[in-house]
Amino acid sequence: MTDRVMQEPTLLLPPAQETGRRRGARSTSGRGRLAAVDGLRLLAAGAVAAYHYLGTPTPHFWGEDHDLAQVAPLLHAVSGYGWLGVEAFFLVSGFVICMSCWDRTPAQFAVSRFARLFPLYWSVVLIIVATGGVTVLAGQRSGAPTDLRTTLGNLTMIPGPLGLDFTDGVAWTLWVEARFYLLMGALLLFGLTYRRVVAFGFLWLILASIGRDLHSAALNEVLLSQYAGLFVTGIALYLIHRFGPDLLLGLLAGFAWCYTLTVLDDRIASHADSDWATGAAVLTGFLVLLALAGTGPLRHVQWPVLVHAGALTYPFYLVHQSLGIPVARGILKAAPGLGLLTSIALGLLASLLLAAALNGLIDQRLAPKFRRGLSAALDPTRTQQRPAQELPERRGLPGAAKPRSAPYGQA
Repeated sequence: MTDRVMQEPTLLLPPAQETGRRRGARSTSGRGRLAAVDGLRLLAAGAVAAYHYLGTPTPHFWGEDHDLAQVAPLLHAVSGYGWLGVEAFFLVSGFVICMSCWDRTPAQFAVSRFARLFPLYWSVVLIIVATGGVTVLAGQRSGAPTDLRTTLGNLTMIPGPLGLDFTDGVAWTLWVEARFYLLMGALLLFGLTYRRVVAFGFLWLILASIGRDLHSAALNEVLLSQYAGLFVTGIALYLIHRFGPDLLLGLLAGFAWCYTLTVLDDRIASHADSDWATGAAVLTGFLVLLALAGTGPLRHVQWPVLVHAGALTYPFYLVHQSLGIPVARGILKAAPGLGLLTSIALGLLASLLLAAALNGLIDQRLAPKFRRGLSAALDPTRTQQRPAQELPERRGLPGAAKPRSAPYGQA
């Protein structure tokens, strides 16, 4: 979810007292949501869904009898670049997570991310396991691993490092996001200022480049060398949104984007039907949209429909492949007369409806309680208050207080 931008004070402090502003920084847009950024998140999710439903080789999901390249060749070709929606997600995440970190403590940031990601993720994993178990009992092959060991590993959200397959096929991106959160959380321990975040961005790009040059799998995993440029570009755009443009931020964004387009060739290599020039153009187009939404005229757009669309992005992303495609495949098998494209449309509709239900039940009802519980557990005053009855009674001492039934400080 896109976090609110904090209103900044107009008092300018000297460099020694810098608290996150620098001289000449402009005021931000207050606490209003960046609705256009919310809309871009759903656009990225839609691109990934288009790739899975329409852009992958047809037999992978729909069988040899249905050839999308013949039925809708242009749609199939365009959707073949939908995998770039993942890169777009990481670009937006750099912007949004930097915004989320600012003016928060490490504990507050950790609670916000944990409560945002895990309740929905757990729900979807359990739904996939339950529906997969039903298909196995019905004598059909389940597309996702549903054994107990794999399920338990997936509930941690890090099955990959545990040597397990992903129950939800798109969840590998969450592990990438989680490592980015850890890097930002480490920076947050020192406090966020303009200078520190800019230095962090340049240092990250340098270290990621070294990791690639050394062909170090460990360094590349920790430093997210394949995606570092996307995250840093998003961070640079947020700094421009918060402080205004300047030469240093332009250099940071420029270097990060050059890095991104250079290493994009590695991702292109795993998508045989894509070429680098087209992929670079598509991704740069999304960068322009994010710049307009976060720092340009689109930042003033406040359409409620975009905010609602943003709220559906995460649940839709989680369910569209592992749950939506089996629905579309079942419709195609049960009613072949509807045709492939109609079945796909119904599968996407089912994914959106399930995402809306999960948003209402989990995101709006369970997640806030989860967040409050975590916040209460991490409240520093919690360990400083002890009920009076837990303290030893000073019997026989002059002026000794009698045991009280309520904690100190309460009537």
